[in-house]
Amino acid sequence: MTALDRSLALGPLAVSLGQLLLVFALLVATITGALVGRRRRIGVSDTLFTLVFVALLGARLVFIVRYWGSYDSLWAMLDIRDRGFDPWGGLAAALVYCGWRLWRAPFQRRALCIALLAGGISWGIAAVTVSQLSPTDGTLPDTRLMTLDGTTVDLPALHDNQPLVVNLWASWCPPCRREMPLLADTQQRRDDVTFVLVNQGEARQVIRRYLDNESLDLDNVLRDETLALGEHVGVKAMPTTLFYDADGHLVDTHFGELSQATLTHALSRLTSPP
Repeated sequence: MTALDRSLALGPLAVSLGQLLLVFALLVATITGALVGRRRRIGVSDTLFTLVFVALLGARLVFIVRYWGSYDSLWAMLDIRDRGFDPWGGLAAALVYCGWRLWRAPFQRRALCIALLAGGISWGIAAVTVSQLSPTDGTLPDTRLMTLDGTTVDLPALHDNQPLVVNLWASWCPPCRREMPLLADTQQRRDDVTFVLVNQGEARQVIRRYLDNESLDLDNVLRDETLALGEHVGVKAMPTTLFYDADGHLVDTHFGELSQATLTHALSRLTSPP
């Protein structure tokens, strides 16, 4: 997990450091644009926020097109809680909109270009700083965990030279509960990937009762009583899913609820040839 993938809990909300840095960069760009355009009374804040909206819309639409078969309803496509966005699609949409806006509103060019430059530089500096302050090696941690039967086990023992998906969850977490049937079904269908469900801090009786009540047939359900694994990988909120390749290196991190589309996307990255 990179430092930018680490999560923070802000009351009932949970965000990643990467998301906070993007908000910070937008704030810097907005303030810079206001200062540059103040003398001529040229505002660019509306353009900047529209640019962000267009980028997010483009990223979502491209992701939906790529994984069209994984969505079974219009609501699933609109439900952005699965965080299914294509970064390159978002970048392309942002560049097209930015180019169109600079062509249509030449009076904004100077202020807008300087604002975007300031936002980009501030994001880059902040990202490098955070990475240096919170270095991570991205290897499979050897944190000691417990099975529901009380046996001690660690993740490397379950690795078995094939890709490993580690899901951090709790039964009191609504998005964890919503994604669990998907994980159970995928675990049964995929024998080329090992799925490990690491409960965070709950007693074995609570876990067993939840699994029985929901009729979930899951393998590799482990307990992290002291939240040591979550602390090691920098997870402060759930659910978070870590995707390790066959060599035990972190390939992808999904913060928040998984959908069929986002899980398919992550597994394709995990199992595709280098």
